[in-house]
Amino acid sequence: MAKSLLLSFVFLFLTLSFAQEKSLSSCALLLTEQRVTYDPSYFSIPYPNGDVPADKGVCTDVVIRAYRMMGIDLQKEVHEDMKANFSLYPKIWGLKKTDTNIDHRRVPNLMVFFKRKGKELPITKNPKDYKPNDIVCWKLGGSQTHIGIVVNRKSADGKRYKIVHNIGSGQVCEDMLFDYTIIGHYAYEK
Repeated sequence: MAKSLLLSFVFLFLTLSFAQEKSLSSCALLLTEQRVTYDPSYFSIPYPNGDVPADKGVCTDVVIRAYRMMGIDLQKEVHEDMKANFSLYPKIWGLKKTDTNIDHRRVPNLMVFFKRKGKELPITKNPKDYKPNDIVCWKLGGSQTHIGIVVNRKSADGKRYKIVHNIGSGQVCEDMLFDYTIIGHYAYEK
């Protein structure tokens, strides 16, 4: 219990230190220090500023948590836009109304939100077009999608920036920009 409390205090201290930079990249990199188990379960969470348990998450939770460190609550932002513009969002899950527990945790919804409220950037095969703080979305196969944050760390060959994401091994920083088909590229600041 004491060890857990100490780790929470250290993580909070580091969070506050990094968040002063207000860089999505630095916040995403900080998340890689936190141990998270990939867990796609549906969770009932508070609204606004709700989050799944801190030791659990999926790819979207990396994006949500990094923005939250910067004072942006994507749960609230996505919910408000979906509520006002529900017909513009995907109906993949058969929803008839918004759900503050999950809407912001779905890649297709975040893609619509970032396209509407942020800036849609070109999808290219040129690594120089992907800069720190950008959001990238991929198609993994079938209907599976993925999302991550471009961070200010270069690949071993120095040719591209790395990505902070969670594809099953927790929140990690990897050289994987072109490992899957890119289907979305965005910048978002409130």
